[in-house]
Amino acid sequence: MSESQLIARAIEGDPAAQRALYDAHVDRVYRLAYRLAGDDDLARDFTQEAFIRAFDRLPTFRREASFGTWLHTIAMSVALNGIRTVRRLRTREVAIDAAESLGDRKRIADPDLKERLQRAIEGLPPGYRAVFLMHDLEGYTHEEIGQVLGIQSGTSKAQLFRARARLREVLADFAGAWSA
Repeated sequence: MSESQLIARAIEGDPAAQRALYDAHVDRVYRLAYRLAGDDDLARDFTQEAFIRAFDRLPTFRREASFGTWLHTIAMSVALNGIRTVRRLRTREVAIDAAESLGDRKRIADPDLKERLQRAIEGLPPGYRAVFLMHDLEGYTHEEIGQVLGIQSGTSKAQLFRARARLREVLADFAGAWSA
């Protein structure tokens, strides 16, 4: 069954269609929420709230973007508003590789580099950090990021370029170890 058919059935209240849409998108929504919140409980709450809002608003889905992009826009809004509400943005302490167990493969890197990379990412301005996490760690396209964050894809590209430049600058002393 196509996603369009699932959406139509979910609007009619079919729990199996809602479950299929949930199953198809929950992992990516959770990873995004986790990377933004840095806390498993908050990420679970934000993921649940995003799906509740999405299913409540499903009749208003205009199909101008893909369902996934529309859902991630809701998830981003829920997560950012939730973070503001609990005032945890500046106090979270989650290792950059903590979300790796959520994916398919393990990565091994120098512990000092991981810690410095996490601090460097945390030090990015919120817009740069969101674009960097979404593009480089979660694989979103610039068009998807633009739709989710409400910015132009060119702005997304510029913010990613600036985020990477700042990270290169902060982590410059590690460059020699990797280029040798």
